[in-house]
Amino acid sequence: MSRLLYRFRAQLARVAVRSGRWKDLQIIVLRHENAVLRRQVGRPSLNDDDRTLLGASAAALPKALRHGWIGTPDALLRWHRKRIAKHWTQPPIRRTGRPPVSAELRQLIVRLATENPTWGHRRIQGELTRLGHKLAHSTVWQILTDNDIDPSPNRSDVTWTEFLKSQAAVACDFFTVDTATLRRYYVLFFIHVQTREVTFAGITANPTGAWTTQAARNVIIVHADRLHGARALVRDRGSQFVDAFDEIFGTEGIKILKTPVRVPVANTFAERWIGSIRRELLDRTIIWNQHQLERLVRDYIDHHNQHRPHQSLEQRPPTPVTDPPDPPPATITVLRNNRCDGVIHEHENAA
Repeated sequence: MSRLLYRFRAQLARVAVRSGRWKDLQIIVLRHENAVLRRQVGRPSLNDDDRTLLGASAAALPKALRHGWIGTPDALLRWHRKRIAKHWTQPPIRRTGRPPVSAELRQLIVRLATENPTWGHRRIQGELTRLGHKLAHSTVWQILTDNDIDPSPNRSDVTWTEFLKSQAAVACDFFTVDTATLRRYYVLFFIHVQTREVTFAGITANPTGAWTTQAARNVIIVHADRLHGARALVRDRGSQFVDAFDEIFGTEGIKILKTPVRVPVANTFAERWIGSIRRELLDRTIIWNQHQLERLVRDYIDHHNQHRPHQSLEQRPPTPVTDPPDPPPATITVLRNNRCDGVIHEHENAA
């Protein structure tokens, strides 16, 4: 049956070509191709150009010839309405947003926050307005946040460490050392908060108020230059620090700052140095007598003041003997010097 149908269609095609109606044959072929493609594609996608062409053709052709098209009459009407609406719709106005903040203005905002720790982001915004720069407070807030600066006025809180630095304070404290014979000694020292320079004050087995007062007099007489410019002395509330001890520093114009009871963190600079000498020296050796202890402590203090680098001082010692070479030496030849009976080592470039 299919063979007979194929022969009939082939004969019909030959007749159409001989009679000059080849266009009708071409339309038949195109319609058949369209039917084949529809069986393969579920729902074809159309763009605006396709809808325009189909809509215009549908308006020119009678309804009988529009049978079998992709677009239904309802679809053609819907396309036409969308086309009219799109034609009369104004294009949206593109908003450019806020203008970018220049790098100079950002640096100015950071500078104002750094130089004025009590200012919040709204106070900085007001100062910028007075200078002729109009910015939203949210923009100032974002710039401060991007630079790791707290935009709230909580930056005005002063820490105990900052307060001691502003007072150019000197801290003092005792630390204990037990010898191999279980004899306990007390070491008194002073440390300058800004320079981190340590001053040895003495060692005793019985730290009475009289001994502590005499040790303070010796420090004032021998090391007065190290206390120059200091306006406060930080100490704990130990019984060794009597009124006579405070009067010695009071005559030098230095006021006494007593730490709260059982709050060692209030004397953080002294406590931090005690931790350093214990880790680097005292926990690594055995002390036999007072003479050995005094010799090692004095040697460590010299190492601390003249050689040991400090992060707060940009990796420099408090009182360096020599400055780092600039430029660095061409050859890397380093010599080692032993301190504190070989427990601590110092290194320097060979001559």
